[in-house]
Amino acid sequence: MKNQMKNQMKRRSSLMTVGPQRAPHRSLLKADGFDDWELDRPIIGIANSFNEIIPGHMHLDKLVDAVKAGVYAAGGTPMVFNTIGVCDGIAMNHEGMKYSLCSREHIADSLEIMAMAHPFDGLILLASCDKIIPGMLIAAVRLNIPSIFLSGGPMIAGRVLGNDTGLDKVFEAVGSHAAGKITDDELLEYECNACPGAGSCSGMFTANTMSNLSEALGMSLPFNGSIPAVYSRRTHMAKQTGFKAIELVTKQIKPRDIMTKKAFNNAIALDMALGGSTNTTLHLPAIAYYADVDITLKDFNKFTEKVPHLTTLAPAGPHHIEDLYHAGGVPAILSELLRADLVDGKQMTVYGKPMEDMLDDIGAKIKNTSVIRPVDNPVHDTGGLAVLTGNLAPGGAIVKQAAVADDMMEHEGPAKVFDSEEEAVTAIMGKKIKKGTVIVIRFEGPKGGPGMREMLSATSAVAGTGMDKEVALITDGRFSGATRGAAIGHISPEAAAKGPLAIVKDGDMIEIDIPAKKINLKLSDKEIQNRIDELPKFSPKVTTGYLARYAKIVSSADKGAVFPK
Repeated sequence: MKNQMKNQMKRRSSLMTVGPQRAPHRSLLKADGFDDWELDRPIIGIANSFNEIIPGHMHLDKLVDAVKAGVYAAGGTPMVFNTIGVCDGIAMNHEGMKYSLCSREHIADSLEIMAMAHPFDGLILLASCDKIIPGMLIAAVRLNIPSIFLSGGPMIAGRVLGNDTGLDKVFEAVGSHAAGKITDDELLEYECNACPGAGSCSGMFTANTMSNLSEALGMSLPFNGSIPAVYSRRTHMAKQTGFKAIELVTKQIKPRDIMTKKAFNNAIALDMALGGSTNTTLHLPAIAYYADVDITLKDFNKFTEKVPHLTTLAPAGPHHIEDLYHAGGVPAILSELLRADLVDGKQMTVYGKPMEDMLDDIGAKIKNTSVIRPVDNPVHDTGGLAVLTGNLAPGGAIVKQAAVADDMMEHEGPAKVFDSEEEAVTAIMGKKIKKGTVIVIRFEGPKGGPGMREMLSATSAVAGTGMDKEVALITDGRFSGATRGAAIGHISPEAAAKGPLAIVKDGDMIEIDIPAKKINLKLSDKEIQNRIDELPKFSPKVTTGYLARYAKIVSSADKGAVFPK
C-alpha cells in the first residue's frame, strides 16, 4: 500500500484507490476483477458509444479491445463505460430527429458525471457519428483532464449501378422514385447496396467532417478521420490511441492546452478546404464556448474568403472518404495549408508535438491531386461554406456553397412558407412547388423545433425530383452534411425567437446572393418591424420531457445551440 500511495498521490484516481479510507472503493473495484497492480497504474476511462443501431458504432465493441490493449501496453489500466448515440439517418424526417442535436449536451453531461464520480486520470473518447463526437469533445474541454479522441472510421462507399455511392444518394433516390424517374427495383438497388457495412456514412457528411476536424483541433492522431472502419490500420490506430493516452497523462497535456483559439481557427480553415458539413458551424462554436473561446457563426466568413476549397468529396464531388485517406488524408491538406500560411503549425496536439512537427514526422504530402488539390490549383478559390447575413438573417445563416450549382449562386424568387418539415416534404413530393420558388421551413430551430432537425428529406426530395437547380430552400433548422443544392440553414434569430423568418408570407420576394454573402426579404424595414410587432407569443410544440427542458434554455444557432454556463 505504501508504494501505491507514493505512485498515485498526485493522480486523480487516488481519490478512489489510495489510503485506508478507500478500502471500500478498492473492494468494489476488485469486485470488477481489478487487481492491486492495476489500481496502482494510471486509470484511463474509455467512453465507448457502442450500440447495435448506428453503423458507425456497431463495431466499437471490437475496437475498444484494441484501445484497452494499448493502454495496458503503456502501463495503464483501462475502465470502459458507455454513452448513448443517435443515428441521424434513422432519426431523419420524423419526431426522432428532434432528439439528435440535443443529445450532444446530454452526452457531454453524462461523460462529466462518469469522470467526476469515478476520477479517472485520463479519458479516451470513442465515437463515430454526428452529435456524439462534439458531445465528447465538449466534455473533454469542460473536464480538462488529459483526453484523446478516436473515431470508429468511415464506411467504405457502396456500389450501385456501377458507381460508388453513399447514403445521400439513397435519400435522393426517394425523390427520383416519387418523380417516376426510377423504378421500384432501382430504388431497392440503392437501399441494399449504398451502405455496405460498418462505419460512418462514406461522404464528407457531418460525422466524417467532425472526425477529420478533430485532427486539426489537435485532439486525435493523424488519419483519425479517414482510415476506413474495416481497415486493419484502424485497429492499429486504436492501440496507438490507448498507448498515447498514458503519455498525455504523464506529461499532463490537457484539452485546454490543445483546443486554443488558434486550434479552432485551424479547424475552421480545414473545414473550408474540405468543404465540410454546415453542422460544423454549430459544433465548433459550441466546443469553443465551453472552452471559454469566443467563436460564432459570423467568424467563419473570414476563412471562407482566404482558404480555398481543395477536395472533391461527396456530396459535392465524386470521391468518398476512403479516397481522401489514400490521397494523404487530413495531414496532406494541413501540410498544404501550412505551406500557404493558412494554419498555425505551432499548436500542440495529442501526438505530443506541435502540428508542424507531427506533419514532418509522418511525411505528410498529397498522393493524389485529383482528390486533394494543391493550394495553387484549388477546386474553388473560396472555402466550402459561406455565412450569409441580411434583413432575413441578422444573426447569420449558413450554406454549403461548394455543393450549390452555379445557376443558383444568385437567386430571387417568391416564398412558399411551411411551419414544419413534414408539410414541406409533402408539398415537394406532391409536385406543388413551382420553378423559382424559395421554400421556407420555419419553427424548426433549437427552441422552435425543438431540437433543430435536419432537413435532409426535404433537400433530397428537391434534388431527387431534379429541382436543385431551380428552387432554393431556407430554414431556421439545419441540414445534413449530405445536403446539396441552394439549401440555407441556421437562420438566426430563429422564428420562435421572433426572428424575421417568422413574418415571411407566401409570395414575399426573397433575394439570395451567395457570392455577396447576402440573404434579404424584399420588404421595407418599417414593414418588417410592423409584422414582427404583430407576432403572437410563441407556443412551444413540446411541453414535457427532455425536449421541453432543452427548449427553455438552449441558445440560438449562431452561438452553437449551447446551454448557459
